[in-house]
Amino acid sequence: MAGATLTLLASAAQAAMDIKPYFEFMEPKMITIPGDLSRDSFGASAPVFYTSGPVSLGFEGVSQYDGAFFSRNFIPPDTNGAVGRAQYMEVTNGAYAVFDKSTGTRTSLLSDLAFWAAAGQTGAQGDSRVMYNAGASRWMAMSFGANAKDLQIAISDSDNALGGWKSTKFEGYAGFGFGATADYPTLALDKNAVYIGTNNFALTLSGGSNSFRGTTLNVIPLNSLFSAAAPNVANMKQFETPFVSGGNANLDRGFAIQGVNSSTVGSSGTAIAASLFAFDNVAYKVNGLTASSAAGATTGAAAYTGMAGFTSPNPARQPAVAVPGNARVVDTLDERISSSVYEANGRIYTVQTVDSTADGKDEARVRYTVYDATTFAIVAQGDIGTAGYDSYMGSIAVNSQGQVVIGYNRSGFDVATGKISVMARTFNTALDGSLVATSGELLLKESLIDDYHNGTIAGGVATGRQRWGDYSQVSIDPEDNQKFWVIGEFAREYNNAESGHPGGTGESRWGSYISAITAVPEPATWAMLLAGFGVVGALGSRRRTDAAGQNA
Repeated sequence: MAGATLTLLASAAQAAMDIKPYFEFMEPKMITIPGDLSRDSFGASAPVFYTSGPVSLGFEGVSQYDGAFFSRNFIPPDTNGAVGRAQYMEVTNGAYAVFDKSTGTRTSLLSDLAFWAAAGQTGAQGDSRVMYNAGASRWMAMSFGANAKDLQIAISDSDNALGGWKSTKFEGYAGFGFGATADYPTLALDKNAVYIGTNNFALTLSGGSNSFRGTTLNVIPLNSLFSAAAPNVANMKQFETPFVSGGNANLDRGFAIQGVNSSTVGSSGTAIAASLFAFDNVAYKVNGLTASSAAGATTGAAAYTGMAGFTSPNPARQPAVAVPGNARVVDTLDERISSSVYEANGRIYTVQTVDSTADGKDEARVRYTVYDATTFAIVAQGDIGTAGYDSYMGSIAVNSQGQVVIGYNRSGFDVATGKISVMARTFNTALDGSLVATSGELLLKESLIDDYHNGTIAGGVATGRQRWGDYSQVSIDPEDNQKFWVIGEFAREYNNAESGHPGGTGESRWGSYISAITAVPEPATWAMLLAGFGVVGALGSRRRTDAAGQNA
């Protein structure tokens, strides 16, 4: 089935032709928490250096307390970051920061509004992402504009994130003039173009609640952003796919479209996304590209990829000992591909959160999938997770040697080990494309509380949607491509007097954590790879490893 066009698979998808209810009604939006002006009196914990194991450095990134200091207090954080030659840059809803990557020292913290104002824009509404273009030695940041129908892109003047930036803005989705939103913008680049996918929402004609209107893939030639005197969107191509009520398999270009990050030189790019209608992914080519123009680009036929059976994941478990009603409220989002997708050596690597139908468990799993980059045939697939725990909000990166790092959150009911934690695993790609684990489950950061329910005071029963994520990120160090940098979310202390925040609202707060991981294979595993004995990786971890690489 892999690689077949949507038109050939229309009958197979017909049973799922109604849009997935989650995608129709659960539009991600930032939630503002007013009146919380309590400054983080403790500050971030000191960076941690490790002398053994794959993890070399870990440090706290931006927290919700930082955003509140600027009166930019939002949930979820939309945790995102990237590593450059000497720095790590993080962007969240409310606050941006830059760190010295050798020490973890924070060298800059400012509001998202201040960053965009300095780059030449007037306002920002979140959903930020950032990447480092090693070929150009420049940074690229992206977010909503002052109006959520607009998207803005900033390019640094040099490889120093603390230097000057220039920006441009374009209309991501016009809608019908009724509260249009170019929602959940994604970000990717290859040798020809920058790719930004959006989920489009707009108010009904009567001014009612937002409804899903379709998707757009924006393809911007690389030279317009990185080689021009100032970034622009000249020769951009926008591929808009309207949503048709009742469904149409031939219009299934997916939800939260991700361009594929690639260093392959050619005249085409690739896009991949979770299907709108079926429990599957769709993939297609973007043809006719050059680094100077995407104006004549076209898209190839989309293909369902034939994923192993899954459904949308339910909320995640956590201990919540004091308030058992909060033990399963953390939002794992859905099966959309929420973070970057990478291509290396003719293969495409993705991760997403699913509830596998094969194990009969109601538990979230981080599913990795390895595709043939030409045919979109699945060459390897596996689910990362442990019985009794939920694993979610995954991200992945792969280097030119086929070494892979996957970051994610894990939590469960167990009082000793169930707090929401930032985890990672390392793999090598075998000759047949399967992933061979080179580490156990690495614990990078454990939450400070066992009951995350942002927006409700400590000791209270959670109300409303308990947002988490909506994404994380893994990036590759341009100075050492065997070093990967993981950023993920954890739960910080309650914002109350008992936790050192007099005058706070008493609610729990999010934090972010950044870790450097070197993906050097173990000798025995390397020998297996050379012999071609790789097997499909991690269907479930059987051991828990701390950040120093020792068995717990």
